[in-house]
Amino acid sequence: MDGTRRSDIRPGLEVGIVQKADQRTGRITRGVVKDLLTKSPTHPHGIKVRLEDGRVGRVKEISGATGV
Repeated sequence: MDGTRRSDIRPGLEVGIVQKADQRTGRITRGVVKDLLTKSPTHPHGIKVRLEDGRVGRVKEISGATGV
């Protein structure tokens, strides 16, 4: 799963995101999804999410669930 379909992502899922400041380098930041910010069912660059620590970015990798 590559993070372009909203139906694949839910709160509590461990993901890798690319933050706005890291778009040029493609640096992946890992964390757990708190909120889904993209409303459309798909997005070519990845669904935008807010992680539990407050960072925001587009999902590039989906790792798995974390106890939820």
